[in-house]
Amino acid sequence: MKRRNFIKKASATSLGFAAFSSSLVSCDANLAKKKEPITTSKILKPLVIATWKTDLAVTTAAEVLEKGGSAIDAVEQGCRIEEANENGQSVGKGGLPDRDGDVTLDACIMNEKGDYGAVLGVKNIKHVISVARKVMEDTPHVMLVGEGAESFAVSKGFERENLLTEKSKKAWENWKIKSEYKPIINIENHDTIGMLAIDKNGDISGACTTSGLAYKMAGRVGDSPIIGGGLFVDNEIGGASATGLGEEVLKTVGSFLIVELMRQGKSPQQACEEAIGRIVNKPGKDFKNFQVGYIAINKRGETGAYSIHEWFSYNLYKDKENKNIKSDYFNKA
Repeated sequence: MKRRNFIKKASATSLGFAAFSSSLVSCDANLAKKKEPITTSKILKPLVIATWKTDLAVTTAAEVLEKGGSAIDAVEQGCRIEEANENGQSVGKGGLPDRDGDVTLDACIMNEKGDYGAVLGVKNIKHVISVARKVMEDTPHVMLVGEGAESFAVSKGFERENLLTEKSKKAWENWKIKSEYKPIINIENHDTIGMLAIDKNGDISGACTTSGLAYKMAGRVGDSPIIGGGLFVDNEIGGASATGLGEEVLKTVGSFLIVELMRQGKSPQQACEEAIGRIVNKPGKDFKNFQVGYIAINKRGETGAYSIHEWFSYNLYKDKENKNIKSDYFNKA
């Protein structure tokens, strides 16, 4: 090859490589721009949102925040209120049992750092949300199950107690007459509580606790204690929580999906609506016989909620007011 031609080709190659490198830098810059977290210069006021009509639980969480407490403390203390409410039959003590008559509880909690703790299928321990936090903070694991979770709780000072109240026992005995499993929209899982909070620092945490579906098969676990299903938090973006038929939430990884949709620029409301759409628009899906509801919050303090059917509601504490709000819904036929 002549020296002149070699120099020409080398120069062209160098120019091409420079142009390619420049395009990569430009592409990287655009990607970096797209990945910028949602931020706000506005000082956020304490905010709490929780599934269903959970006035006292939300008030309790809000009081923690108003006193300068953290979001993780707020959601834990708020959820404990429902776990101790024996009249509610889908959370904590008094929860409706499985088909064998055993009350088993599931819970998870997630902080602003992305740390996560969960317990599944726990018997004899009322405040499983606090046990989940102990898993998150005091173990190298994120999830403990059944007898192992119960033993861990006892080792941390939690006391065993009978979770089956007379009211729930009678309901179970009546159910056994026919032993038919038929989830009832807006009653089944009605008091499962998912809660999200923003504290004075703008940090977001979330929690979710439940006794699961009434008269479920022994060993069944739904979405509530599963990261990305019943709960997901990304402190740069926002958080989401679910209620309703857990099997359907898990099939679409609903809470994680909502946070990722918010990362792409959707509002909490838009993200909740799309997540419900992912369930109801699947071919052959008969959504008329089950309910799913979502709540969401973003870093700006904007909120959203949406469900498949009517009568899902949520409590929102904002600007020192705690209101129960009826959610918009998909099935208006």
